[in-house]
Amino acid sequence: MAASLNDKPVVALTLGDPAGIGPELVARLLARQETLAAANVVLVGDPWLWQDGQAIAGLEVPTQRVDGFAEVRGRADTSRPAFLPMDTVAAEQVVRSRSEAAGGASVLRVLDRCMDAALAREVDAICFAPLNKQAMKLGGLRHEDELHHFAEHLGVTGYFCEFNTLDALWTSRISSHVPLADVPKYITRERVIAAATLMYRTLQANGLAQPRVAVAGLNPHNGEGGLCGREEVDVIEPAVRELNAQGIPVTGPFSADTIFLRARDGALDAIVTMYHDQGQIAIKLLGFSRGVTVQGGLPLPITTPAHGTAYDIAGQGKADVTATANAFAIAARMGRARRPA
Repeated sequence: MAASLNDKPVVALTLGDPAGIGPELVARLLARQETLAAANVVLVGDPWLWQDGQAIAGLEVPTQRVDGFAEVRGRADTSRPAFLPMDTVAAEQVVRSRSEAAGGASVLRVLDRCMDAALAREVDAICFAPLNKQAMKLGGLRHEDELHHFAEHLGVTGYFCEFNTLDALWTSRISSHVPLADVPKYITRERVIAAATLMYRTLQANGLAQPRVAVAGLNPHNGEGGLCGREEVDVIEPAVRELNAQGIPVTGPFSADTIFLRARDGALDAIVTMYHDQGQIAIKLLGFSRGVTVQGGLPLPITTPAHGTAYDIAGQGKADVTATANAFAIAARMGRARRPA
C-alpha cells in the first residue's frame, strides 16, 4: 500500500558522477511508480545532466521545480519528483567515462547541500547515484572516502562504518579503504565491539527484533588457535565474549572462507568482516547487480548502490537499475523513522 502524503519521508536523490552511469540510473529509478509511492523525492543536480540521463535512458520523467529544500516537505502533489537545480559543472567540462576533478567537485557540492538540508531537518534520507573516489579526491575530497567526509560534515564523533547489503544479508567491516598492510592495526577489541554493536542496533532499527550477527576471523583457518596469527585469540574472541556479556548475542569468530556459506544458507542476517575485500568479494559474487551500501553510524540514512560508476558502459543505455532501486528503498524505509512527527 502506498504511503499517504503525511507518511512519506523526504529523500534527496543525486545524479552521482557526471561521467558515469548515475544520471541514466536515476532516470530509470524515477520512471518507476513504486519509487514515487515510497517517498517524497527531491532530485538535486545540474539540469543539463538530468536531461542527459533521461536521453540515455530513453525516458522523459516530469518533475516539479523547487528553489529550496524548504519547499519539498509541504508539497501537495508527490506523484512527481521535485527537482532542485544546481549549477556545479558545465557539460563541456565532462568527458564521459573519465574521472576528472570537475566531476568530483560537482559531486561534493551536491552532497554537501543535501547534508546541510538534512541538518536543517528538511531531508530525512539521502540516496546518491554512483560516484568515483578518484574524481572526488581530484575535486577536493580530503578524506579516504565519502563516508569520512559525511561524518565530518554531519559532526559525527562516535563510531561509524559502511554497511553493505545484499537482499536480507548485511555486512560491515572493522577497516575499510586502507592498504591491506595497515589492516592489523585496526583490529582492536574496541573496534570489534563498536562495529558489531552498531550492526546489531541498526538491524533492530530496520525491523529485526533479534538479528543474527556473526564475526569473521582475520587469519587463514581462523588463526588455527594462535598458530597462524593471534588476532582471533587475543582480540576478536574476547570482544565477542564482552559483547555477549553486554546482552548483544553475536557469534564467532568464524573462518572467513566459510562464514558466507552460513549466510548463503540463511543462518545469518549480518557478518562483521575485518577488511574491505573480505566481505566485498563475497557480496559482489553473490549478487553484484543487487547490492547496496549504507553509511552506518550517521544521524540519517545515506545509501547508494554498491557498484561503481561503470565507465565501461556509461552513455550506452544499458545500466541495470536494480541496486539503485534497492538503495532507494532502504533510504525511504529508514528515512520514514526519522521524519518529523
